[in-house]
Amino acid sequence: MNISPKFSIRIYLNKESPRFRVSLLAGAGLLVVLLAALSLCAGAVMIDLGSIWEAVSQGDTQEKAYQIFMYVRLPRTLAALLAGGALACAGAVLQTVLNNALASPNIIGVNAGAGLFTIVLSALFPQWLRFSPLAAFLGALAAAGAVYFIASRTGASRMTIVLSGVAVSSILSAFTDTVLTLFPDAQVGRTEFLIGSFSGVTMDSVKLAGVCILLGIAVCIVLSYDMNVLALGESTASSLGMRTGLYRMVFLISAALLAGSAVSFSGLIGFVGLIVPHAARFLAGRDNRVLIPLCALLGGAFTVGCDILARVLFAPYELPVGIVMSFLGGPFFIYLLLRQKRGRMLD
Repeated sequence: MNISPKFSIRIYLNKESPRFRVSLLAGAGLLVVLLAALSLCAGAVMIDLGSIWEAVSQGDTQEKAYQIFMYVRLPRTLAALLAGGALACAGAVLQTVLNNALASPNIIGVNAGAGLFTIVLSALFPQWLRFSPLAAFLGALAAAGAVYFIASRTGASRMTIVLSGVAVSSILSAFTDTVLTLFPDAQVGRTEFLIGSFSGVTMDSVKLAGVCILLGIAVCIVLSYDMNVLALGESTASSLGMRTGLYRMVFLISAALLAGSAVSFSGLIGFVGLIVPHAARFLAGRDNRVLIPLCALLGGAFTVGCDILARVLFAPYELPVGIVMSFLGGPFFIYLLLRQKRGRMLD
C-alpha cells in the first residue's frame, strides 16, 4: 500500500504520533546539550571547549581554564539545568492539579514559602545550611497547602487560586523581609537570593538538591498517566476508581519538592514554571506522559539560555538571571490574563 508524501508528513507532525514525540524529545535534548556547551564557554572570560578538554584531561588544577570550568562554569550550568527543569515540571504539575493555566511556583506562593524557610534556616541555624533543600521543601509544601486550602474553602475558581497565591506570597515575603532585617548577616545573600541568581553556586550546594530534583521528576513521570486521569475532572477520575484526594496530595508534594529544591540554591527565580509548560503544551499537547519530560528538558534549556544572556549582555558586569526571566515572564503572564476564556482548563 502506497502512502502519499503529504499523508506521511501529516502523520509525522501529528502530536499523538510516537515518531513525532520521540523527535520532539530528541530535539529538546539536543538543545539542552548545545546550550550547556555554550554555557561552559561563555562569560566574562570566553573559553573554548578545546581548552576546557585539554585542562581537564591533563588535570592541571593551576590552569586558569581548569579552575573556571570546575569551580564556576560547571556548577553553574548544572544548577541552571536542574533548577529550570524542576520549576518547569512543578509548574506543569500545578497547572494540571489545580486546573489553572496561571498556576506556577512563583505566582501562587510556592517559591515564597521555600524562600522563607531557607532564609530562616540560614539566619537561625547557619550550621545546618546543608539541609536547606529540606527546609525549602517544607516551606514550599506549606505554601502550596495553604493556597489549596484557602481556594477549596472559597470555591477553587481559577481567579480564587491566583488571588490566594498572591495573598500567601505577600505574607510570606513580608516574613522573609522581616527575618532579613533582623538578621542582616544571614549567610544567604539578600539581593541574589530574592531576585534569583546562579552566581556563586557550588557543587556542594547542588548535590542534595539535585538528587531531590531528579527524584521529583522521576515520580512525576511515573505517575504522568494518573495525572492525565486527574485532569479529566474530579467526578470523572473518581468514577474511574481514582482516589483523587490522595493523588492530588502526592502531586502537590512532588511539585513542592521540585520547587523547594530549586529555590534552595537558585533563589526566587520566577516564571520558568509559567512559560515553559505552556510552550511544551503547545508543542506536545496535553498528554503528561510526554509533557513532563519535555518540560524538564525545555525548562533546563530556557534557564541556561537566560543565564547566558545575564552573563554576556553587559559583560564584564552580570545581571541576576531572575531579572532576565522577569522581563520575559511578566509580559507573558499579562498575555495569559488577557486570553483567559471561561470553561477552558489550560488555554
